[in-house]
Parts: sequence; C-alpha cells; structure tokens
Amino acid sequence: MVFHPDFDSSNAKQATDNPLLKYLQHQSPEVLDRVAKSVSPEIKEIISHNVQGLVGILPSDNFSVQITTDRENLAGLLASAMMTGYFLRQMEQRMQLEENLASTSSIKPKSADGK
Repeated sequence: MVFHPDFDSSNAKQATDNPLLKYLQHQSPEVLDRVAKSVSPEIKEIISHNVQGLVGILPSDNFSVQITTDRENLAGLLASAMMTGYFLRQMEQRMQLEENLASTSSIKPKSADGK
C-alpha cells in the first residue's frame, strides 16, 4: 500500500482550500509508508472487499474488465476506502484496548485500607 503525497499537485487551489490535503502533501514518503504498512491484513482484506463491491467483481479468467470513470468519482471511491480504513483501524485499536483491559481486570489492586 503506497500513498504518493503529490497525487493532486495539478490542482493548487484545492490544496490551499483543503488543510488535510496540504498536510498529506507535506509528509515525507517514509512517514506515509510507515502508516500504510501499519494496517493489519484483516483491515486490508475488508477494504479490498469494500472497493471490489463498489467497483464490481467479475472473474478475470472469463472477462476482460475495464473500468472507466472521471476524476470526481475516483476521488469519491478513494475517499470511501480511506475512511473505511481509518474507521476499521480505530475499531481494531478499541478491540485491542478492551481485550487488554479485560485481561487486567482480574488483577484487582488493594485499596488504601488494605481490603
């Protein structure tokens, strides 16, 4: 998974109007690569299924599939995939936190009065 920070350098006005886009464009490729690699295989699989569902799935051995779209629709598809990824990552972190808390809840600290 790779994110190129200059993916939309042709539209300078949009970059100045969109603080997130401006922030992404100023990140080093190493930072973006590290973030992309931190995604679990489970999240990648869910995003893949989501995008395939949006685009449509036909077996490549029986069909020669070509998809044509415009810039706005492609941007919407990519934004949907990104939002899904962020949401899933947050839920994954929440699940891990809940599991950690559940495993430590059996260790009960003594109160100040020794009970």
